[in-house]
Amino acid sequence: MKCTVCGDPMKPTRSDLPFKTTDHTIVILKGLPVLQCGNCGQHLIEDTVLRRVDEILATVAGEAELEIIRYAA
Repeated sequence: MKCTVCGDPMKPTRSDLPFKTTDHTIVILKGLPVLQCGNCGQHLIEDTVLRRVDEILATVAGEAELEIIRYAA
């Protein structure tokens, strides 16, 4: 797959990404599998991974301002 920003190839890697779940809560998912451009850094989350992210984020109570969760498929 090619990067939609610069056209370079996207490569599979793992990254830590933040997701804002409420006005006051941010969840960081560690070790999230993504495709990332080696040239510009643009990243893409594949549909199957995004579905799992949605499941994980649905379990967050939102009681903490910052929560860190290790991604597990």
